[in-house]
Amino acid sequence: MNISVVGLGYVGLIQAAGMAKLGHNVLGSDMDKNKVDKINSKEPPIYENGLKEILQETVPSRFSAYQELKKPFMESDATFICVGTPSKRQGEMSLHQLENVMRQLGELLKEKKYHIFVIKSTVVPGTCENIVIPVVEKASGKKFKKDFSVVMNPEFLREGEALEDFFDPDRIVLGSSDKTALKKIKEIYSPFKCPVLETGFKEAEMIKYASNAFLATKISFINEIGNISKTFGIDTNIVAKGIGMDKRISPHFLKSGIGFGGSCFPKDVNAIVYKATEKGYNPKLLRSVLDVNRDQPLKMIELLDRKEGPIKGKKIGLLGLTFKAGTDDIRESPALVTIKELLMEEAELYIYDPKAMEKTKKLFPHLNYLSSAQEVVDECEAVLILTEWPEFRTLDYGKKLVIDGKNLFFDNHRPENYEGICW
Repeated sequence: MNISVVGLGYVGLIQAAGMAKLGHNVLGSDMDKNKVDKINSKEPPIYENGLKEILQETVPSRFSAYQELKKPFMESDATFICVGTPSKRQGEMSLHQLENVMRQLGELLKEKKYHIFVIKSTVVPGTCENIVIPVVEKASGKKFKKDFSVVMNPEFLREGEALEDFFDPDRIVLGSSDKTALKKIKEIYSPFKCPVLETGFKEAEMIKYASNAFLATKISFINEIGNISKTFGIDTNIVAKGIGMDKRISPHFLKSGIGFGGSCFPKDVNAIVYKATEKGYNPKLLRSVLDVNRDQPLKMIELLDRKEGPIKGKKIGLLGLTFKAGTDDIRESPALVTIKELLMEEAELYIYDPKAMEKTKKLFPHLNYLSSAQEVVDECEAVLILTEWPEFRTLDYGKKLVIDGKNLFFDNHRPENYEGICW
């Protein structure tokens, strides 16, 4: 099938590359010239394991990128919408990009008989029915179901394992009131062997939020248990292993540390809290999830202060900047919170990350960025591990204080002077 993808950020690029790998003809659209040029040169603009190899295989034979909407739209049968829906200051979701794109596509729809829009952008319940469809109808002068259709198809990708999740999903969720469109989109996903859940628009929109909110809750839960356990001298890793053996709970997302970050969990939990509050409901549990996560990086500063005394003027090494290993994404990374707090304490910071230093330099240009992790260890009085990059396990830490915020040494092969944040 001929497919277009609007928005070649993290979700859109994985969707486009994955569809091309499956044999579809994919035309991508993004306004960022640098991103488009990189893709057409077979160079991924983001770091994701296996992505470069797929681009080398599929570009330009089955996947090309354009800095326009018209050509990809006019030459495709279905368009996957993957534009950003960032948070505003109070947690409310911004739909500006989505509305703008749908308005432009609605104008182009005047020249086509029929088209299917597949919404992969994360949107709060009611968006497809109350915003997407009306915007397209107004811009095109055409009618939903008769001249075009809309299907909500949330993504469930883990950064660092996104291609694995794309090709081997747990489930595919398709939400619409148009059975004909659902059938056609199911055909696109026919190579996958996982269950396909067909729902209404709002249910599909909510499933995305409920999934991320639940996983975020598991992380804050085990961090809370870890904070309590540390006061008793209990190894939280053993506790997590014990409860994770219960098949009703499972071990996934029960690894304690400095909290969750990235482009999904903080934004999505904040958005659903904001929307629920707007509807008159106070989501106490989810507010607590955010509270625990907000405070968790501060535990490292407290522990550092307790072990080393006043931090002012001390050389502190930071290993890792991304919110997790396997990505170059620093969005909402707990490492950035840690940097800000240490700067307020007037510490002298030395930093290394294998993928994200250039991005971080744009936010904190005057810090000391070193060329290797071992240099950081050698230069500093104490080291904080903020991302679970495997290479950090093999360093010679000597007698330096090592505070582990990501449970990198979960198997007890730990440096001599070691402290876990909550274990």
